[in-house]
Amino acid sequence: MTSHIPTKKVVTKDTVIDALRAEAKLRLTEIENLDKASLLAAKESVSNARLLHELQVHQVELEMQQKELISARNLAETLAESFESLYDLAPVGYISLDNNGHITQLNLTAAKMLATPRSKAKGKRLAAFLTQDSLPVFNLQLANVYEGVVQNACEINLFVDNNICATQMRLHLNTDSSECLTILTDINDHKKAQVKLQLAASVFSYAHEGIMITDVNGSILDVNDTFTKITGYTRGEVIGKNPHILKSGRHTQDFYVNMWESLKNNGYWSSEVLNKRKNGEIYPEMQSISAVHDVLGKVMHYVSMFTDITDSKAHQQQLEHTAHHDMLTGLPNRALLAKKLEQAIKQSQRHSKTLAVAYLDLDGFKGINDSHGHSTGDQFLITMSKLFNEALRAGDFLARIGGDEFVVVLCDLDKASDCEPVLERILLAASQKVLCNEEIVTASTSIGVTFYPQNGVDPDLLLRQADQAMYEAKDAGKSCYRFFDIKSEAVTRSRRESLERIRQAFEQNEFVLYYQPKVNMSTNVVVGTEALIRWQHPQKGLLLPCDFLPIIEDHSISIKLGEWVVDTALKQIKTWQAQGLVMPVSVNIGASQLLSSHFVTDMAKALASYPEVLPELLELEVLETCALEDMLQVSEIMNSCLKLGIHFALDDFGTGYSSLTYLKRFPTTVLKIDQSFVLGMLTGKPDLAIVKAVIGMAEAFNREVIAEGVETKKLGDKLLSLNCSVAQGNGIAFPMPDDELPLWVERWNKNPIWVA
Repeated sequence: MTSHIPTKKVVTKDTVIDALRAEAKLRLTEIENLDKASLLAAKESVSNARLLHELQVHQVELEMQQKELISARNLAETLAESFESLYDLAPVGYISLDNNGHITQLNLTAAKMLATPRSKAKGKRLAAFLTQDSLPVFNLQLANVYEGVVQNACEINLFVDNNICATQMRLHLNTDSSECLTILTDINDHKKAQVKLQLAASVFSYAHEGIMITDVNGSILDVNDTFTKITGYTRGEVIGKNPHILKSGRHTQDFYVNMWESLKNNGYWSSEVLNKRKNGEIYPEMQSISAVHDVLGKVMHYVSMFTDITDSKAHQQQLEHTAHHDMLTGLPNRALLAKKLEQAIKQSQRHSKTLAVAYLDLDGFKGINDSHGHSTGDQFLITMSKLFNEALRAGDFLARIGGDEFVVVLCDLDKASDCEPVLERILLAASQKVLCNEEIVTASTSIGVTFYPQNGVDPDLLLRQADQAMYEAKDAGKSCYRFFDIKSEAVTRSRRESLERIRQAFEQNEFVLYYQPKVNMSTNVVVGTEALIRWQHPQKGLLLPCDFLPIIEDHSISIKLGEWVVDTALKQIKTWQAQGLVMPVSVNIGASQLLSSHFVTDMAKALASYPEVLPELLELEVLETCALEDMLQVSEIMNSCLKLGIHFALDDFGTGYSSLTYLKRFPTTVLKIDQSFVLGMLTGKPDLAIVKAVIGMAEAFNREVIAEGVETKKLGDKLLSLNCSVAQGNGIAFPMPDDELPLWVERWNKNPIWVA
């Protein structure tokens, strides 16, 4: 049996090609068999699909373009806003002008520079905002711009709100719009800076103070001309050198250590320094050094300014001597006596010794002046002061406290009676015949003596005790001495009775105020009046202050009476104001009232009671003796009253207590020259010298000065020649009741007539 085995078909390249040709032929036949309608439908379908595709693509392109337009619009708006902000808030003013100079547009900065809202500025000519001297410049610039001439920046001045503003102006022509763009720049600060620089340079060159600039290491960088005048060194000799070349060697190392510590901690140092000139001369200077810092606070330079005070130091020493010594005799005056007496009291306490204070008053001295003249009287006082000094022991001291009154302080006494030999020698010296101006004159002296220690006494009280004992010596026949009896019952009883009578007078309204005018003798203007207390005594008539004020000086009634004076003066000012007379009034304030703990409060209440009265119309006159009580306390009280508007005058200046310390520490505005010096200045050189000295001190310390006791026109004319124009005294007007003053002022204003 045989099996059937199939044969394998072989596929070749030709076979495949034939198959493909057959398939293609079949497909071609199928296409050819399609009718024409089907062919058209197919073509239309393909066309619609292509159109739809193109529309979709176009829509996408439109959406992209829309987004680009929105972005472009937003960017344009942002740029426009930025441009508007840059335009309006630019640091310079932009103004568009037509060819006639009228404003067509401006930014906010320009409107601010013109101090005019934009809406109101438009249409106005820019020239309306310029100063007259700037108009020609502006008109020329505007004309040149339209003629094609290139213009540089120029300077004009705007006049707005009554102020002149320095401005830089630039003009540019916009050829597209034919408008002129004006750019305004405020250069006020620049101009001020220039002025400051010029001023600084001028100050450096022409300052009366020597100026030296160093680096942080102390090397001199520059000096001015005054430096050369003071030190003798030229600029070339000191540049690059250390200021040590000026050292005098008079200061310790600690002095300079403290200086650098102050500069390091405070950036400033000032002190009086002794330095050395190029020629080796030592001189005093007032020097201040300031550290100059950069913006980060680092020290860059040091600037030293100094003034040669050689002349002022000498003048100060002269004034100090004048303030503490009697001009005629050269003896210590009352001010120096107070200091020396205080020192003597402390020394007495330390050594448990007795101290004697003797008050001397020459008997018959007035007769010498009247008979032989003031010149002889002055010579007699000089001679007596020498004789008194010769009678003293070593360690004792003598002072002249005014007129013919002297005080002797005898120190280191074992017992009170040890002073008697000295007192006897003084009495003997005072009784000697003295040759003065080829005339033989003689006098005597009455002496009052008191002793320390005592309970609760001070230098001023010791002087008053000795003064009281001196009057007892005069009552005893003169040319003798008497001791103050502390336990004297008669004196105590008499004072107690006097105090009681004064208290009754106060309660019964027996005190009144009289007013003495103060006038400016140069202008004849009445500048104020002084309130002077009087006692209208029922039996004794009108009593002056010397008859009752000393009795109550240390009593509480003095404070009440002082408060009454202030209140009455304020009330009188108010009354005069109602009558059309505005008149400043000065009142005297005693030590007890001034130093009371409630003085400032009382003054505030008094002013509050009269709100119609300006505080400046009230002036308080303080005696120099008040200042001795407590200098620091008095200064604080005065400063507190100044805050209330009240001013102070230092009364009776020159009577012996005068001190530069008062002028330095006390905020007084007026010095009153005591009448004793004014009355004697035409005949006595010492009195004239004192008047000149007081006026000089007033000028040196920037104080006003007024003279008391102007009794005659000659005295007034003399004061005017000495540069003292304000005065009061009986030669101008006697103190008068309050109701007479307005009529007197009216008559004086119409026709100033002196009484004497």
